[in-house]
Amino acid sequence: MAAPFRRMASRPLLQFLSCFSRTATGNTGFRQFSSTSLCRATLPTDRVTERASSPWTLMAAVCLQRLPVISADDSPIEQQFRQLMQQMELEKSLLSDHEIRLLEDAERLSRKQSNSYDSDEEEDSRNQDIVLTQDLEDSWEQKLKSFEPAQRVRADVDKDLTSVERCLADSLVLLAEQQVGSEKLWLLPHIQWQEGETLRQTAERALASLPAGFKATFLSNAPCGVYKYKLPKAARTESSVGTKVFFFKAILSDSGPPAAPDSSFVWLKKSELQQYLKPAYMTKVGRFILDL
Repeated sequence: MAAPFRRMASRPLLQFLSCFSRTATGNTGFRQFSSTSLCRATLPTDRVTERASSPWTLMAAVCLQRLPVISADDSPIEQQFRQLMQQMELEKSLLSDHEIRLLEDAERLSRKQSNSYDSDEEEDSRNQDIVLTQDLEDSWEQKLKSFEPAQRVRADVDKDLTSVERCLADSLVLLAEQQVGSEKLWLLPHIQWQEGETLRQTAERALASLPAGFKATFLSNAPCGVYKYKLPKAARTESSVGTKVFFFKAILSDSGPPAAPDSSFVWLKKSELQQYLKPAYMTKVGRFILDL
């Protein structure tokens, strides 16, 4: 009885499968995929051809920053907080070795001036040269008078925009004068991408192309921003629509020799960039430049 029952149960299943296959092949809206069509859809050659024929010119620019060399001036609230912390430290601090020695010298001097002074108490120290704390403080005072700190603000250097030593308490950004079409513009140093190199390598080549010989540490392999602009309608073609500029951040590590007064680059604070950059370009650049 088991064999006929198995044949009876499998017969409706075979009929259902045969009906499904006829419906699927007879439906004109059903698309059959083959192995050749799948391979053709995933071939990377189409993407490579599309990338090679892109109408956008790729460029990489370097955002080179010189970090502050000295600390900035304290704001009024920072001055109040510093004074408060100094007062708390003074109230809770213990005497230093020099202060303890100063008290011992004062006590020894008071004993010498009193009638109960016994000279035998200091027999061990007679053969040694005793340097009093007051003598040390006098020598320190003389060294302090001969010390001349460097000026925090140098008007002549701060006015020289080509000097990397200007505005030591601020962060500076390098701008270069570059030819764009028929005009010269102040921009972040950039250069056109070449096939076979990464965008970071292009940015490093843009920095190396400057005559000053700057050395920098790049912060990432990924760009921190992008700026896209189209060519004028009269200059557009099917193979050239515009340019995409990818920005890479770097920190100055060696400034090299001093720049000539007529150099084609300037070091500017973030607040000074808007005087040199166009508004659309400044909007993109200002997003990733930190005014440290």
